[in-house]
Amino acid sequence: MLLENMSMAIHAIKANKMRSLLTMLGIIIGIGAVISIVSIGDTMRFMVSDLYKNVGTNLAYVYVWPKDGGDMRSGDYFKLDEMERIKEAFKDEIVYMDSEANVAGEAIKGRNKIKYKFEGIDSNYPDVKKINIIYGRNISEADIKARKNNVVLEASGAKDLFGTENAIGKTFRTTINNVTSYYNVVGVYRLDLTPIEKMMQESNDTRSGYIPYSLLVWPDDNLFNIRFYAKEGTNMTTFSDKFTSYIARTKNREKEDITFSSTEDEMKSVDSVMGGLSAAVGGIAAISLLVGGIGIMNIMLVSVTERTREIGIRKALGAKTQDVLIQFLTESAILSAFGGILGIAVGAGLVYLGGAILGMHVVVKPSVILTAVSFSAFVGVFFGIYPASKAASADPIDALRYE
Repeated sequence: MLLENMSMAIHAIKANKMRSLLTMLGIIIGIGAVISIVSIGDTMRFMVSDLYKNVGTNLAYVYVWPKDGGDMRSGDYFKLDEMERIKEAFKDEIVYMDSEANVAGEAIKGRNKIKYKFEGIDSNYPDVKKINIIYGRNISEADIKARKNNVVLEASGAKDLFGTENAIGKTFRTTINNVTSYYNVVGVYRLDLTPIEKMMQESNDTRSGYIPYSLLVWPDDNLFNIRFYAKEGTNMTTFSDKFTSYIARTKNREKEDITFSSTEDEMKSVDSVMGGLSAAVGGIAAISLLVGGIGIMNIMLVSVTERTREIGIRKALGAKTQDVLIQFLTESAILSAFGGILGIAVGAGLVYLGGAILGMHVVVKPSVILTAVSFSAFVGVFFGIYPASKAASADPIDALRYE
């Protein structure tokens, strides 16, 4: 019976191809919009997650900030020797620590002037974040202890400044902490960027480089905050409580005066916001499905009127009310499901096409497609109930007399 109803429904749809296509158009646009928007949102969430993973989800920052808004005390700042004590106290949990200091400067070589952002790092920084050295070496422990004016430059920046990527041994002049000095290039690295980082890099003409973090300290070796990487698998929520308690004791501060921020928390917050926005915009786009559903109901009412005599003949030949009801519901559901399938093809196609053009990895979840198809069929059934019930309740005698 189901196959017979489906066959009859498809035959009825084929008999009015243009009208059926126009009827499905609302569903096609609605489903296509939902698939596109949700997939774009999921793609952006994936890219942001990828960006945070590249930075490191076990990365955290800590500093003292009085909760009552009071002034900072001299003891609230961190000293270089204090950082060493903290690393020793948490040697089983922390694998890397520095001052998280960076400075913007202009590298000058002859007539070439290139904007740079120099990040201060320790010698074991490559243990937590890969630096793809292509010439020379990384910052060494000797550079850190002696506070040498050695620098590792990004390849494109080195080429802009010196005319070649292999700039080992070359020097340039720049000003850091109001002191102008010459810096020696000891290494050149190539950036391995995620798609979102590439977009950010293309819109920014500032190059990057690494120098010993010991060069970027305030007067008297004061540091406002410290940056560290915990071991992989560390529960950052539990560790945060333990770590802030320790800092509060050493600084003679309340625990609430210690600010602890981790990329894991930031990633969860950003993902939550983006997920909410994606769901909200997808919900707005889904409103167009209601318009498509109303269109289906309207055309099914027209179809019932046109086929009144057919309904009367079927009933006169013994068709039950339930049979007629199922026939028109099946036709409505198939009409909507076809529209949903075409909408999925349009929506997913646009997303993949955009990803191919931009060179981005796109995310189209099967669960979203399955939900879209199911929802489109539901819309067809829901908005087909009234036309189907009207057809099923038709009096066979009156239907046979209908011209």
